[in-house]
Amino acid sequence: MQPSQDEPGHPHLAELREKVEHGGAPKYHDANAAKGKLFARERIRLLVDAGSFVEDGLYANALAGDLPADGVVTGTATIGGRPVALMANDSTVKAGSWGARTVEKIVRIIERAYKTRVPMIYLVDSAGARITDQVEMFPGRRGAGKIFHTQVRASGSIPQVCALFGPSAAGGAYIPAFCDFVAMVDGNASMYLGSPRMVEMVVREQTTLEEMGGAKMHCSVSGCGHFLAKDEPQALEAVRGFLSYLPSHWEQEPPAAEARDPKPVDLRKLVPASERVAFDMRRYVRGLLDEDSFFEIHSLWAKELVVGFGRLDGKVVGVVANNPMFKGGVLFVDSADKATRFIQLCDAFNVPLLFLSDVPGFMVGTAVERQGIIRHGAKMITAVSEATVPKICVVVRKAYGAGLYAMAGPGFDPDATIALPTAKIAVMGAEAAVNAVYYNKIMAIEDAREREAYVEKLRAEYEEDIDIVRLAGELVVDAIVEPEDLRQEIAARLAAAHGKDRSFSHRRHGVTPV
Repeated sequence: MQPSQDEPGHPHLAELREKVEHGGAPKYHDANAAKGKLFARERIRLLVDAGSFVEDGLYANALAGDLPADGVVTGTATIGGRPVALMANDSTVKAGSWGARTVEKIVRIIERAYKTRVPMIYLVDSAGARITDQVEMFPGRRGAGKIFHTQVRASGSIPQVCALFGPSAAGGAYIPAFCDFVAMVDGNASMYLGSPRMVEMVVREQTTLEEMGGAKMHCSVSGCGHFLAKDEPQALEAVRGFLSYLPSHWEQEPPAAEARDPKPVDLRKLVPASERVAFDMRRYVRGLLDEDSFFEIHSLWAKELVVGFGRLDGKVVGVVANNPMFKGGVLFVDSADKATRFIQLCDAFNVPLLFLSDVPGFMVGTAVERQGIIRHGAKMITAVSEATVPKICVVVRKAYGAGLYAMAGPGFDPDATIALPTAKIAVMGAEAAVNAVYYNKIMAIEDAREREAYVEKLRAEYEEDIDIVRLAGELVVDAIVEPEDLRQEIAARLAAAHGKDRSFSHRRHGVTPV
């Protein structure tokens, strides 16, 4: 199309722009609407500040006719007044699949986010690569692999957040995998390397998309999803919420908010005296933090550990807490991975860490040894060791064995180790310790009452040996604090640790035991 001699510019530009902005054919819009899915540009409008979106590459593949914007919308905007960069697959165009211009647009916007030091948001709904375009978009130096290389380069420098509304197929599944936070829409979102048809052909397994790679599975079993959203607006709200706790880049401080008192909770009554009685640590967390400020991450996965952001006197803090309500708070392979990722996220973006310990230790047994519990535990302990942000360990009820190490115990350079008056710190609990050391002597006593009395005597002696006041006297803990004073104590110590020297080790990087 060429402009006429009598009319300057491109006579059909407005028409072309309108066509491109409409996306694919009406039947594809209707099909998405029937599934409760929004148009890519509508998702952007719901996410960002009104009128703030500035688009790049609108006319990519414009002359191809059926490839408006080459199936992806990219550009910059603001959220709550803060600049962001974003991409959004348009599933009405070839099911959101990737061509050469698609890939180039995605690479460019990530590079721009990295260079301008603003968060990068991925609104994903894509069937993956266009096989017909593979020579142009797949193998080269600016091919699809460059997307992931650029994501890895930006990791820890700027926040990267994904909302997944439909499929993220094959290699495209690595876009959410490299993000700091992934919200998945229940019923529509999915991630998988091979489709059910491919799986049946390659490994002779019959499965469904939802069973193999659906949102519920990834948010509760694999851990690839961090937040299960009931619909698209909730997923977009989760993206906004997550970003509200993080700075725009690694050299900024997290954004502060107005301080609020916590919801009134009697922390003393929340924790049962008996270690055999469970309680929900999430209630304890909410009783410490500013009211309604706790943003839990991975709430459906590895529930024996709770992680998430909150605010203490308006300032952002990352919480890592054992939850005895699930599996007794014992650390497993998945909970170790969950902690590792979150600790590294907080350390990358200057978020102080608060560890709330009620941990019996790491799980034992044949099953977990075969899963690599030692290796995964070492990964968590590495993350705790390498974290140089202010970190405080609070022993709420107990910290036994390597669980003490994993929860930033005294040997891991915390800025403070605080214990509640009833807290216990030991290699193991009294019952297990007495049984391990004195088993033969105990079993040699024939009289049941005499044997029971002997066991009780040994346990009492053990409890006396690990008495928390004695440990404070040995400088194992820095303070013993009453529950009602704990919030104020934590806030004061975090304030004192702010601005500390964060150097750790002279090297390129450690070798993580993955």
